[in-house]
Amino acid sequence: MRLKIRPLDSSFYEMFTQSAQHLVTGAALLAEMLGDGNDKAEVARHMREAEHAADETTHELVRKVNSTFVTPFDREDIYALASALDDVMDMMDEAVDLVLLYEVHTLPNETSEQVEVLQRCAELTAAAMPRLQTMRSLEDYWIEINRLENAGDRSYRRILASLFTGDYEALEVIKLKDVVESLEGAIDAFERVANIMEQIAVKES
Repeated sequence: MRLKIRPLDSSFYEMFTQSAQHLVTGAALLAEMLGDGNDKAEVARHMREAEHAADETTHELVRKVNSTFVTPFDREDIYALASALDDVMDMMDEAVDLVLLYEVHTLPNETSEQVEVLQRCAELTAAAMPRLQTMRSLEDYWIEINRLENAGDRSYRRILASLFTGDYEALEVIKLKDVVESLEGAIDAFERVANIMEQIAVKES
């Protein structure tokens, strides 16, 4: 039987939890950006600040890995999880930026479903991240993320169908398609986070 020696240092788990909390902030700002009556330039500024804070947490994680002799689990998995969390934030930031740059004022109604999926994924990920330290009670998390990703896929297909009904001008279709593809990319990135956490849990169990 292989004996695994775990370091007592909990800072890795704290940084992963902090990284996931950034995603909760990002998802809330995204919902605000796509809502009515908000100052979009101001929301985008807050999103940039949140994205920079998330980047700093990612960089801190990488520095910690590079300076630590014994890590809580495989270095490759730490890098992969940190990168996947960063990808989620980048995709949400991209969606917010596109809404501002394209001067998008109205999105298909189904877009609200994607935003709800993203907010729920962020909440679940933030709640699950501290449990990495014990590797317990994580299975329900990745199962639910997978279910939400499937729901997001169905919503994405409905949005695409609505864009090509002829109700939108050609240029508007291009703009809206870019935005909803960024939202879909963020949902897919959340599933990648869950998949990596599942792989880690299986390895370490």
